[in-house]
Amino acid sequence: QVQLVESGGGLVQPGGSLRLSCAASGSIFNIYIMGWYRQAPGKQRELVATITRDGRRNYRDSVKGRFTISRDNAKNTVYLQMNSLKPEDTAVYYCYAGSGGNDYWGQGTQVTVSS
Repeated sequence: QVQLVESGGGLVQPGGSLRLSCAASGSIFNIYIMGWYRQAPGKQRELVATITRDGRRNYRDSVKGRFTISRDNAKNTVYLQMNSLKPEDTAVYYCYAGSGGNDYWGQGTQVTVSS
């Protein structure tokens, strides 16, 4: 089992920045990929960014150049630096980990971009 705890969400004005953090604990030795998904009201959950154990990154097109995913393997933590935020980035952001063929999710953290 893997437990994921997110932090860093909040309210920000358009053009602002936020950094999300997700700390993994439990059976972390088999985690091969971590990342972030988001879900806006009335919409399906969608991939935002992922990073593999060897550092390969993947982003959805709408966040490329604005968001950066990184991980600190020593701290078992993944980060999402979000810059130039737009109202359409408003959603609940979920941390994700793939480990041993299983999917694990955090509880979600709200990000609201509004003036």
